[in-house]
Amino acid sequence: MSRDEAIALLRPCVDVDRWCAELADARPFASAELLLAAAELAASPFEADEIERALAHHPRIGDRAAGTHTEARLSRAEQAGVDRPDAAVSAALLEGNLAYERRFGRVFLIRAAGRSAGEILAALDERLGNTDEQEAPIVADQLRQIAVLRLKGIVAP
Repeated sequence: MSRDEAIALLRPCVDVDRWCAELADARPFASAELLLAAAELAASPFEADEIERALAHHPRIGDRAAGTHTEARLSRAEQAGVDRPDAAVSAALLEGNLAYERRFGRVFLIRAAGRSAGEILAALDERLGNTDEQEAPIVADQLRQIAVLRLKGIVAP
């Protein structure tokens, strides 16, 4: 595939131009494992402006991403554990999301895949106590985990 096609395939994993370009330009990879290792390295760490761009259209935890595009499908699959939490947990997630956005000026980001709504709520409550300096590397790491997990789903289903 062309460079542009490779970037288009990578972009739903994380909308960070540098990350997509680095991986597209490093092709070919001898194995999926080498591609995933390169993806980890390229994402370590994401810079603040890259994180803000990636989070600009990221749904809140508990919100179902709209649309049929790849990124929306991936987000819905990742949040399968929070699809139907009870009403109290749903309300707490909404309240926590809003508190996080007021405190940090961005959407709460966590690798939701494999986590229950209760586990995510506990992490959200804990992270609300962080300073900006404490939270920044956590967000960068969560974005890295999400990007690599999504890529893994594409190349090694």
